[in-house]
Order: sequence, then C-alpha cells, then structure tokens
Amino acid sequence: MDVVPFVAAAASLLAIPGPTNTLLATSGASVGWSRSLHLLAAELAGYLLAILILRALLAPLMIAVPMVGTALRVVVALYLVHLAVLLWRHGASDFGSHAPVTFQRVLITTLLNPKAIIFASALLPFEVGACDLMPRLALLAAQIATIGSAWIALGVSLGCGFDGIGRPALVYKLSAIAQVILAGMIGTHSLGIA
Repeated sequence: MDVVPFVAAAASLLAIPGPTNTLLATSGASVGWSRSLHLLAAELAGYLLAILILRALLAPLMIAVPMVGTALRVVVALYLVHLAVLLWRHGASDFGSHAPVTFQRVLITTLLNPKAIIFASALLPFEVGACDLMPRLALLAAQIATIGSAWIALGVSLGCGFDGIGRPALVYKLSAIAQVILAGMIGTHSLGIA
C-alpha cells in the first residue's frame, strides 16, 4: 500500500468513534486539556504494543486457528461492557480530581481496541518486513497523537458547551452508551449473529 492510501486509511480508522476515543473525549470534558494530554502516550503505547503482539505472537495462531480471533473479539466486547459500567457509575458521582479516565485504563482499552487488529493485519499486513514496517509505524504514531488530541479537544469543547451544569455526568453516560453499542457490534459480528 502506498503512503497516501495508508495515511488516509489510518486517519479514517483512528477518527471513528471507539473505546479509546471515547475515553479521550470523556477526559477532556471532565478534567480539561492539560490534564488529559498524558493519555496520548497511553494511547500510542497501547496501539504500538497491540500491533507488535498481534504481529509477533498471535498472527500465526490466528491464521492456523480462526477461533482464536473470534475469542479475542468476544473478550474485547466483554471488556467494553465492563468499561461502560464503570463510566455509567462514575457519571452519577463526584467529579473532582478522581476522574475514571486514567493512563492505565486508556492503555488497556487501546490494547484491546479492535482497531489494533485492523492495523496489524490489514494496514500493516503480517507479510510486511521490519524495514518496510518502521516508516509506516512512525506515520501511524504521528496520526495517533494528532487525532487523539482532536478527540481530547472535542471533549473539552463539549464540556464547556454545557455551561458546567451536569456536563460531566452527561458525557460519562453518553460515553457508556457508545461503549455498549460498540461492544454489541463486535460481539454479534464475532458470534456470527449479524
């Protein structure tokens, strides 16, 4: 895949609302821009680690035993439901410095993000060697930071738009609903229902 189609495909995939983007926007809305920026490092580490793990360890197994990929998607869907429950519960509680969007949560969510599977298998095919992989990973890293920043900024603007009246609660509830919808889509597809 040439550079321009790769950048366009990666950007469109990263821009789609998903679990990591939801957490970044939620953090931006609840604690602001500067206190959310460190989450970009968690997102970057999560995607890169997931891609490397998928390419090195799981690719041969997923090719040989397709049920491994299905099981992985079911685990991802269950984790998203768990994350939604945490976001929903937090939406009804006190919002000060104890926001539920932590570095660890963004890292784990990104490690389990289904987009990493698409990056590892389609945009960075298993057949691509290390020399060809490095420039693409650098481009991907730049896009992750840029688009992740945009999601934080979106959260900040949404949080400000509610004039401080119940804004964090609403953002957390909407984030929880988005997570459940995504989990349902992944789960039904994984189990062959849809």
